[in-house]
This record gives sequence, structure tokens and C-alpha cells, in this order.
Amino acid sequence: MSAEAQPKHYDFIVIGGGPGGGACAMRARSFGKKVAIVEYTEHYGGTCVNLGCYPKKLMWYAADLAEKSRDYPAYGLSDTQTSPEFDWASFKHSRDNWVKDHATAYAANWLHAGVELIKGFAQFVDKNTLQITEKDGSQYLIKADNICIATGAKPAFPSDEEIPGASLGIDSDGFFELPVQPKRIAIVGAGYIAAELAGIFHALGTEVHLLIRQETVLRTFDITIQETLTSWMEKGVHIHKNTQVKNVEGTKGGILTVHTDKGVSMEADTLLWAVGRKANIDGLGLDAAGVKTNKQGDILVDEYQSTSTSGITAIGDVCGRPSLTPVSVAAGRAVAARLFGPPAFSEEVLSYEFIPSVVFTHPTIGAVGLTESEARQQYGDGVKIYSSSFNALYFDLLPKKEPSVYKLICVGDEEKIVGLHIIGQGSDEITQGFAVAIRMGATKRDFEKTVGIHPTSAESLIFMLY
Repeated sequence: MSAEAQPKHYDFIVIGGGPGGGACAMRARSFGKKVAIVEYTEHYGGTCVNLGCYPKKLMWYAADLAEKSRDYPAYGLSDTQTSPEFDWASFKHSRDNWVKDHATAYAANWLHAGVELIKGFAQFVDKNTLQITEKDGSQYLIKADNICIATGAKPAFPSDEEIPGASLGIDSDGFFELPVQPKRIAIVGAGYIAAELAGIFHALGTEVHLLIRQETVLRTFDITIQETLTSWMEKGVHIHKNTQVKNVEGTKGGILTVHTDKGVSMEADTLLWAVGRKANIDGLGLDAAGVKTNKQGDILVDEYQSTSTSGITAIGDVCGRPSLTPVSVAAGRAVAARLFGPPAFSEEVLSYEFIPSVVFTHPTIGAVGLTESEARQQYGDGVKIYSSSFNALYFDLLPKKEPSVYKLICVGDEEKIVGLHIIGQGSDEITQGFAVAIRMGATKRDFEKTVGIHPTSAESLIFMLY
């Protein structure tokens, strides 16, 4: 573009082509606005489609099938393949093709709806102007009355200055690039990514060492979930508690030696850092637009997703909200409706109360609302806990007895349910329906008056005792 040419103008520009950004742009377009999405990579659909939810869930399915194949004899299938070999390379090929197809479909849907896709890196010049840098280095300006930042988050990774040899490891993005299955892996972290990947690798036959800084995994979850999962994982995963990595030796692609502050060393084919995620704001030029962040680098927003600069909003992981695709999508749709919809949407906001979350560990976990400690801080002695521990019927014929533990957190004389925390087979699918009930203000009595479905694990939530 020549210096004299006027920058192309849009009603709305979304920076980032993930699920949240895409939903935001599509909703704005549905109101007849001129909309563009700026995306530098070809990872249309964002982390979820390319390096997160979907490919991870496919890996979880493979791991789940591997686990169930070992149960064949107990169910009279001893003459079938009792120990199938997992072909990592073949599965990776199928998984990657699925990802490519769905990423392409995301972009096609935007274009079909009339949303313009701008392939380049966006940097703020001022609050209404972006400089776009294409991959060949060419640059030009575009402008908009409203801009939404939806660039997501990226894996945190320690530097070699912090931990010598740290760069010999990979992050969760690198997990999806592994060409072969490691025989031994060391995973550092205690969050949901570390726990999920540890479960996948273990189920597929990899020797797994999980290094955590405290006593349990999933420390932001209810204590019952933390303790139950940690105890069960220890039956197959080597969990090194109260442990931090001191340094790493070896060569990239070769055998690594991981040294810990406990004086323990372990060899591994792969070292995977799963130590959190951070807002993806590098190079955006937020200062030029006056957009403020907190000390962690998350963009500061109010209940309307508005930043410190008028006309600029931010949604999803980039502003430190729960790292869940449906949260980003709902926030994006709410922003577009408020900005461009009819007057009825002028106060449209996303409520962050009672957002359900699931962890695809082995066994799976579901959670809605307050943890027990959060409830006691908020309601004091008005908290009443109902819980149940059992083994799902599936395991009655098996030597292993995978646990199921359910917990309801109630408050007040009416025993309104403010928290639900479950771990066990099927928890990932059970949680959604109960989340609706809890969001609508269900009480323990409402649960009790509901006829259960028998025989299922879910019916235990209906009949739990104090």
C-alpha cells in the first residue's frame, strides 16, 4: 500500500482466529457489520482445534481404548486382541489430518458468512489503527471503530537462565509434534494439562514421571478431587512430590537427565514442561493503544470485556479468564451483541458464575461452582457437604477398582447447591446437565425429588447422604 493510500476501514476487527474470536466476528457480521479477523498463523480455530481440546481428546480416546483393551478377558473377550500395539505415527497422521480439515473449515465458515480473513500479524498504532505485517514482510494499515483482542494464551516455559538445560524440553504444543512415542517421559507441572498428558502417556505404555511442587495435582480444584486423583495416579505414574527441577543435561532428541532439588535424578527420552500458560500479547503494541495489563501480563477488562481503552475489548485466555473454549465463545458473542445488536442486548455480559469444567484425566473429572474451601470462606458455618464414594458397575468384574467420588456443596436452610465436584467414569458427560440445574438455583431437595436413572453412576448424585 502506498503512503498516500487510505487504510481500509471496518466496523469491527478481531485479532485472533480462535473459537472466541471467530464467534465474536461471526456474531458481529450477523448484525450486518463489516468485519475482519486478523490471524498470523494458519491455526484457524486457535489452540482448541490445533493444539488443545480436540487433538487432546482424540489422544484421550486412544488412551481410553488402550486401557479398556486390558479389560477384555474379564468381559469374556479373552480370544481377541488383549494387548494391541499403539501405532503412534499412524495415529498422529490421522489426528493431524483431522486438525487440518477442521482448521480449514473454520476459515471457510468465516468467509462464507462474509467475514474477511486478513493473514498477517497485527500491531496497534493507535486505538483505532493496526499495522499488518504479512509473512513476506510487507506492511499496511487498517482501521476500525471497534477492535477485539482474542489472541489467547501460550505455554509458559522456563528459560535456561532460570533452569539450566530447560530448553532441552518441550511444552504442550510440542507434545503434538512428537514423531514417536517416548518410552520414558518426565512431565513437570500439577495442573490439568500435566495431569491429562500424564494419564494419556501412562495408558499408552510410556513410563511416566510427574514432578509436582506440592503434595497433590490440580491444586485449584476441590481438595477431594485433588487427593482422589493423586492417589489413583500413583498406582501407575511415578509422582515426585514437593519437587522442583534443578537442571537438565543431555542433547535435544537424545536421552535427558533431569536433576531435582531433592538430589534425585532421572533419565527420560522427553521432558515436557506443563507449568502454566500466559497471555499471548507479545508484539501487539498494547502501549500504543493505551491497553493496560496486570503483572501477569493478562489484559485488564471489566464485566463487559472492555479494556482500559474505549473501543477495545478483549476476550478469552488473553485476559486471564477461565481457559475454556465455551467461555471464550460465550464472551465473544456477548461482546458483539452488546456492540452491534438491538437495544435489548445493550447490557449483554457473560456471567462467570457456575461455569462447568472437565478434566480428561483417567478417571475423568467434572466441576461446577465453589470448592469446599471457597464455600466455607464465603458462607462460614452455613455450608453442608454431601459426598459419596463408590466403584462404577463397570469395575465390579475387574481386579482394578477405579474410584468414583461425588461431592455436593450446599448452603443455607434450603440447601442450595453452590458446588458439584465429581471424579470417576463418565464424569465428563455427567457434569453438563447438572451444571444447568445448579445455575438455575437447584437445591438438594430438588435433586432428591428427581427420579434417578438406574443403574448409572449419575444417580448417586440424587441419593447422596450427609
